[in-house]
Amino acid sequence: MSAERKTMTINMGPQHPSTHGVLRVVLELDGEQVVNAQPHIGYLHTGIEKTMENKLYYKVIPCTDRMDYLAPMSNNLGYCLAVEKLMGIEVPEKVKWARVCLAELTRIKSHLVWLGTHSIDLGAMTMLLYTFRERESIVDIYEACGGQRMMTTYIRIGGLSKDLPPDFDKLVRKVLETIPSHLRDYEDMLTNNEIFINRTRGVAVISADDAVNYSLTGPMLRGSGVNYDVRKANPYSGYENFDFDIPLGKNGDAYDRYKIRLAEIRQSLRIIQQAIDGMPEGPYRAHVPGVVLPPKEDVLYKMESMIFHFKIITEGFKAPFGAVYQAIESPKGELGYYISSDGSNKPHRVRVRPPSFVNLAVLPKLVEGALFSDVVCAIGSIDIVLGEVDR
Repeated sequence: MSAERKTMTINMGPQHPSTHGVLRVVLELDGEQVVNAQPHIGYLHTGIEKTMENKLYYKVIPCTDRMDYLAPMSNNLGYCLAVEKLMGIEVPEKVKWARVCLAELTRIKSHLVWLGTHSIDLGAMTMLLYTFRERESIVDIYEACGGQRMMTTYIRIGGLSKDLPPDFDKLVRKVLETIPSHLRDYEDMLTNNEIFINRTRGVAVISADDAVNYSLTGPMLRGSGVNYDVRKANPYSGYENFDFDIPLGKNGDAYDRYKIRLAEIRQSLRIIQQAIDGMPEGPYRAHVPGVVLPPKEDVLYKMESMIFHFKIITEGFKAPFGAVYQAIESPKGELGYYISSDGSNKPHRVRVRPPSFVNLAVLPKLVEGALFSDVVCAIGSIDIVLGEVDR
């Protein structure tokens, strides 16, 4: 304790439940007021990027699942698009539309988990049960597609691991039918709730200029009124064919970010409806022998396909010299993959631009001068996953 300023330094975390992972925040307090805050990370560091550099290109995909483990399909998509750009692979139209549909389902699932956990941090316990109920219908789709409910590794280089399941249309339409009414329930409980408003309005404010200077993306940036979304700015996977709006905030506070994420769920439902209605027929993988695995049914009956399958599984494929950067709009912001190739069958360098890591850097700005009780709200409003922060 400092005798001059009468401040106290305490640790919040790394075992604190409201940091949503092993995050340690060193807080300097003057009574109940935060004088300084410093996030300390690295407790969950797994060396994923270095691991990627020691694996064949297609064997990297399971590593991406485990960064933002609430948005595995988005992670898969960003990496596969980067490799496809490096290799010059054009995927079939059906693959593009299916990827968009799955990426938007992932956005909804991620936002539901955020809403439930953020609400319980602020005392609204029932919301967690509601949001996880809706999340189940989306992980059921994951399971139907890839056989896993979380780490799906379903999106692959050149396409999908297998064709969309026969009941895909039915499962997705069930989500489209049920989620809107549940969103209205959420808003009835929170949007005009006096306690929730007092805990979030005017809390963790970041101006538009500061948001840009801190390189924030996603709802953190758009909550301050800055209109930037990778899906609109640099469309990928056919997003230019879809009609949707970008929700924007005005005040840059935790309440605006809450409203934006709810609005984004509605826009995702709008995109999914277009994707499922206009889903084209065709193959679920590009035909690139020696690079893209042939369909399993061909491997069982065609000698040429079996040979290509064996060669890719055991040796992988060699990428041309060069480097690419591919960004997507993940639920948390701009997720980018930089891949450098030295001409071998493994990436020479992989660098991930994770939105959770970049957005977390603004935490000191959000809480300095605020009350100690607002730190939990500020951390929650950023929507971080420590697996993506530390990698």
